[in-house]
Amino acid sequence: MRTLYIECNMGAAGDMLMSALYELMDEEQKEEFLKRMNGLGLPGVRITPRKSSTCGISGTHMEVTVYGEEEHEPGEEHAELHAGHHHHADPLHIAEVIGGLDLPEEVRDNAGKVYDAIADAEAKAHGCPVEQVHFHEVGALDAVADVTGVCYAIYLLRPERIVASPIHVGSGTVRCAHGIMPVPAPATANLLADVPMYGGNIRGELCTPTGAALLVHFADSFGDMPVMSKTSVGIGVGTKEFEQANCVRVFLGEAQSMKETNATETIGETAEEQFQDVAAGNGRIAELVCNIDDMTPEALAFATARLIELGALDAYTVAGTMKKGRPGWELTVLCETGRIDETAKNIMRETTTNGVRVRLCEKYFLTPGIEIVQTECGQVRIKTAEGFGIRHEKPEYEDAAAYAKKAQMSYREAYEHIISLRNEQARKEQDKGADQRGAQR
Repeated sequence: MRTLYIECNMGAAGDMLMSALYELMDEEQKEEFLKRMNGLGLPGVRITPRKSSTCGISGTHMEVTVYGEEEHEPGEEHAELHAGHHHHADPLHIAEVIGGLDLPEEVRDNAGKVYDAIADAEAKAHGCPVEQVHFHEVGALDAVADVTGVCYAIYLLRPERIVASPIHVGSGTVRCAHGIMPVPAPATANLLADVPMYGGNIRGELCTPTGAALLVHFADSFGDMPVMSKTSVGIGVGTKEFEQANCVRVFLGEAQSMKETNATETIGETAEEQFQDVAAGNGRIAELVCNIDDMTPEALAFATARLIELGALDAYTVAGTMKKGRPGWELTVLCETGRIDETAKNIMRETTTNGVRVRLCEKYFLTPGIEIVQTECGQVRIKTAEGFGIRHEKPEYEDAAAYAKKAQMSYREAYEHIISLRNEQARKEQDKGADQRGAQR
């Protein structure tokens, strides 16, 4: 799976993310990116990649200038309560600007959602309606360029899955239009409310509202870097100087399965021997889990069936004791890794839970199949599963039950008789094949 991993050991800002993603592009994509971004018509905005370094690490700093000046004051990115001043832009105006950009619809849609999230977080921080939030004009144009640039870069790179590390937000304070605020700033804290983050000894704001909103919007999950191969690396360098390298690193490659990861550790086997059964069913699956103690059995049964109808691979419950000693249920839902976001939202929509835990699991499974056995009462389907030198088979329940009724047998007797017929049929097919091979000789 084509996977993008974002390392946020020094937080994240829009320009740093854009710079790192830019480094992952080939020369043709870089040329297209710069031509498109500098032709958007954002008033006075110019984007220029500059080679830069931090603590001896070489990377790119994407210089975003507005009327020839680069934004240097971190506080300009934060919103404020302001009305009617010509040096400020409101969320509606910014939405109109983004909606009118000459970019693919997918890019405009993502950029609009990111900026909506920023405006909502700022409104919550200030305790006011969204329409009363205003951004400094220079900071707004700079941030629009950062947001659309990151959205467009991801559009060009086309990762199938995005994983981000826990986010280093910094510590101390940051100066804004309202004065001095704690780090993480209130809007940033609101955006990262459900995301793993941490502080540290570095003083200052490492994760900006723009960086936080972009990570929350695009990341499918947060955690350690997955096992990857054929990996390319991009480094986006920030403008501030710290004792630690101030950069965002991104890794784009193919996520490996557990069997691929262990292949080089297997002694005495050829590559063909190691991988001959991979097609039989070695893969990944997502496991979504939540605890429920306030639904009736009828409602939970309905929700479980509904989740499968909505695309989950399986869903089941296990009885347990919840908080305050209440009897309840642990609901587990399995889905494909590409449907985690959709399935999590379906769980919260169909049940009373307020949160869902997600685990990515390696899965080994046997390849399913169907074979037919002829009986005196008609055809009976046999469900098969095989791979890794293993074979399982059993009659389809509905067919076995129908046969038991017609033959006036118990279900156990019908099951055993069908298996006996299946074995007899298999022997006849083997004997027939042997006779044909003998005749050919």
